Amino acid sequence: MAAPRGRAPSRAKAEPRTKAEPTAKAEPSTKAAPRSKSAPPLVTPDGRYLVVRGRLWRRTRPDLDPAARDAHVAALMDARRAVKAGKTAGDPDAVAQARRAVDAAKRDLGERGPVWWDDGAPDLNRHMARTTPYADWFAAETAGPTGAAG
Repeated sequence: MAAPRGRAPSRAKAEPRTKAEPTAKAEPSTKAAPRSKSAPPLVTPDGRYLVVRGRLWRRTRPDLDPAARDAHVAALMDARRAVKAGKTAGDPDAVAQARRAVDAAKRDLGERGPVWWDDGAPDLNRHMARTTPYADWFAAETAGPTGAAG
């Protein structure tokens, strides 16, 4: 029986597809190993960055007292909701103002602007971990299981 015009024939009776086996010439993956959604993100040994999908993101200043941090996080969330509201309303001025508030809150948290550490190390925010001085640490943290269970 021919498939109706414009439609692909049904695959119900076809054998299921299987993934092709990698060839010996396959390049090693440069992507970070997948992490469980429930697992917290990696944190660099010096505590300066989170690693999300292989990219470094500057962490909040550790010297903030919890009350100040909570206030800045609340301001950040309010500003993000304001961005959404401005977009929904089609109000570019409100969106711009809300984005400035997001930036201000992130600066207050230490996630943007001048670095919060004082040892002269560069800011590697948004860099891929594998291309930074954290490369060896990151490779070790994201390597698959070593050895085979026998």
